[in-house]
Amino acid sequence: MFPDLADLGFIHLHTYGACMAVGFLLCWTLIERLSGRKDLANLILSLMIAGILGSRIAYVIEHWGSEFSTRPMDVLRIDRGGLMFYGGLILSTIVYFAWCGIKREHPLKLADLLCTVIPLGHACGRLGCFFYGCCYGKLSDSPLAVSFPRHSPAWYQQINDGLIPRGANESLPVLPTQLFEAFALLVLFAILMAVYRRCRRYTAGLYLIGYAAIRFAIEYLRGDPRAAIGPLSISQTISIAAAALGVIFLAYGKFARNNR
Repeated sequence: MFPDLADLGFIHLHTYGACMAVGFLLCWTLIERLSGRKDLANLILSLMIAGILGSRIAYVIEHWGSEFSTRPMDVLRIDRGGLMFYGGLILSTIVYFAWCGIKREHPLKLADLLCTVIPLGHACGRLGCFFYGCCYGKLSDSPLAVSFPRHSPAWYQQINDGLIPRGANESLPVLPTQLFEAFALLVLFAILMAVYRRCRRYTAGLYLIGYAAIRFAIEYLRGDPRAAIGPLSISQTISIAAAALGVIFLAYGKFARNNR
């Protein structure tokens, strides 16, 4: 856990925010290089803002009772982590289709470009989660398990659960699900890049199916408080819907190609 990248008094740079910034810049650079277009800056900035705002709104809704009901001003502290990716994806999608309608862009064609690079930026964000200590996994005696230091989210949760005394210097070992997901996202990014460079289509559908599978599996390993819908977490429920949408995208892409 390394929450603070630099603290010079007048500048306080959080590692979580730095990882997000690096992810955004990488995605921006790749989008311009892959498309050869310099006119997408407004779209990219709009999607970045919508992604952060939507992620924060979704996280606050899911964790209102456990984190924010007694400290509502903490809603504004996104520098401390606390973003739900699917919330950002949903709001960004709404903004994206609105932009395509205004600019008369073909939404699926441009979606293939954007979805190719999203996993890379998302992987950077998950590294930020690890450095901050949020989105941690379940208790484990696996050699891969890690202990987060005093005052980390895992440490606080284990104190509340009565698993460790308040004087403990670190949490009990938990699975580093942030790193698991970051690795899986990098693999997905490599696959999508190979597909996009070859045919420049299908990656939007493949991304939705691929990330849905990754997130659905990772949810079973998460140890932080998770809101549920029946036997599944909220993220697993959204993953099922995302995978179904991905199948529709693939079917539409194939249909459109066969009818040219």
